[in-house]
Amino acid sequence: MDLEKLTTEAIEVVKETGKFITREKEGFMISSIESKGTHNFVTHVDKGAEEKLVKGLSELLPASGFIAEEGTGKEEKGSFNWVIDPLDGTTNFIHGSPPYAVSVALMNGNRILLGIVYEITHGEIFHSFLEAPAYLNSEVIKVSNVGKVSDSLIATGFPYSSYGRMEPFMKTLDHFFLNSHGVRRLGSAATDLAYVACGRYDAFYEYNLKPWDVAAGAFLVQQAGGKIGDFRGGEDYLFGGEIVASNDKIFNEFQQAVSMFMNI
Repeated sequence: MDLEKLTTEAIEVVKETGKFITREKEGFMISSIESKGTHNFVTHVDKGAEEKLVKGLSELLPASGFIAEEGTGKEEKGSFNWVIDPLDGTTNFIHGSPPYAVSVALMNGNRILLGIVYEITHGEIFHSFLEAPAYLNSEVIKVSNVGKVSDSLIATGFPYSSYGRMEPFMKTLDHFFLNSHGVRRLGSAATDLAYVACGRYDAFYEYNLKPWDVAAGAFLVQQAGGKIGDFRGGEDYLFGGEIVASNDKIFNEFQQAVSMFMNI
């Protein structure tokens, strides 16, 4: 399989999906929102974007299946499966607030082969494939060089359901407010991870996430020289619902700080 060629072709599918999302933003009515639960929304734009991704990516790799947020072609098939979030940051989108992104990864079994995050509002395409560097548009990117959590800018996300861990999560915020350069919350996990990959953020953590939220972004961080794990120090970040990501220099310190509070 020519992963470079496949990534280039997949980027074109993602860009076309981004054009659809941008067109639909004009005249978007907040009254058209559907709710999947408290603070968890879906629109006709999410569904339409997913249909476009499934159609376009299926043509590139006909034998592939999908792990997809809105359930379009969600059935996994064989070895190759696309993990897709057609509109990561739906709440931002419906309120006209950046960022929001299209996230696409391809897995062979449990191994990610390529990842693409298209942050639509700034026209930034982050991408990589196995044995290649990570790119922002055409430029090679790397994680930051910060050596201490105290010198880091950290990103996180707030859960939109599963509030049972909010008390320990708030303790992590207290800790990082006092022991870092600050904490940011953009509302798009895919974008947060892409920003770690290019060094805008030094670290990211969040819980209550799904595979389509993190697959592409986590791969980008790794390809850019960073590290990924779960709160417990393991590697169950894709399907385990929790993730820590940072550059290699601060990973152990950062992961242990998150674990200290979140796994009491």
